[in-house]
Amino acid sequence: MRFEQVLKNEPAYRIRQARGAIFQKLISDWSQATNMPKNLRDILNEKCPLEIDAEIFKSKDKKTVKALMRLADGEKIECVLMRYEDREEKNRNTVCVSTQIGCALGCTFCATGKMGFKRNLTEEEIINQILFFSRKIGDGGKITNVVFMGMGEPFLNYENVISAIKYLNDKSTMGLGMRRFSISTAGIPEGIKRFADENIEVNLALSLHAPNDELRSKLMPINKKYPINEVLHSLQYYQNKTRRKIMFEYIMIDRVNDSDFCANQLAGISKKFICAVNLIPYNTTGIFRASPADRIKSFRGILEQRGVETIQRFSFGKDIKAACGQLAGEK
Repeated sequence: MRFEQVLKNEPAYRIRQARGAIFQKLISDWSQATNMPKNLRDILNEKCPLEIDAEIFKSKDKKTVKALMRLADGEKIECVLMRYEDREEKNRNTVCVSTQIGCALGCTFCATGKMGFKRNLTEEEIINQILFFSRKIGDGGKITNVVFMGMGEPFLNYENVISAIKYLNDKSTMGLGMRRFSISTAGIPEGIKRFADENIEVNLALSLHAPNDELRSKLMPINKKYPINEVLHSLQYYQNKTRRKIMFEYIMIDRVNDSDFCANQLAGISKKFICAVNLIPYNTTGIFRASPADRIKSFRGILEQRGVETIQRFSFGKDIKAACGQLAGEK
């Protein structure tokens, strides 16, 4: 039960007090909310306890922390905290959030896809992933960014994802700016168009991973239902409506999608949009291998020669199996 339901018959300021205690003071037990009456705190502890059950895995460089979180029904999900410095912010703390238990899309390179689909996460279960790491930072820092790139397809749990974003954007909770959120989709055209109509400044990324239908259908079965051109058409609708930059995510898999031919095809797609391409070294989860560093460099060079803005993401947390689904699928 959400605490707002427990407090619905209380004066309105009680909800503000509760939100401040949870999201600003980061309490983990209602007894710590000393600005509320004891009898009310006892009721809240009984009906909506604040404990979040999770097992922690830390990378050797301490930049990545993965949580294997146990939900009320015994199911498990994963979320990851990535900590690093960039030019704009001294300390950037990004939480990678899951939206489903398992995933129905079955991408061949993804550990989550091997689990199959069990259910959507609730709005509260999505929010708790960010809240958990907010509590764990504990050194005066705070969560600065949230990316919906964990287990599941965000646009197949659309209502709960958007509700969670709007809740965390509210000044009475975390007050995270809309531009601090990013949603990554495997390509659900109706979800992309609906997202365009939301009129919110949340970032959008497409998990492309192959520049032609034949190859993409082998890697991502969803492409058989929604071929590249149909997905690109929905992206064009999104961009025409929002004028916002799109991110194309592209996992670099050795001798699969990392050829010069693929690079040129990808450049052809990218030139149609205001976009950037994010090259991601593959975090091995099964039958594929990561592209060698020199191959990634060459691939990137072709894109840049064609005038495509290109970013190379560096792998986080290989030693703790930080790729989504690796722990939940084996435990």
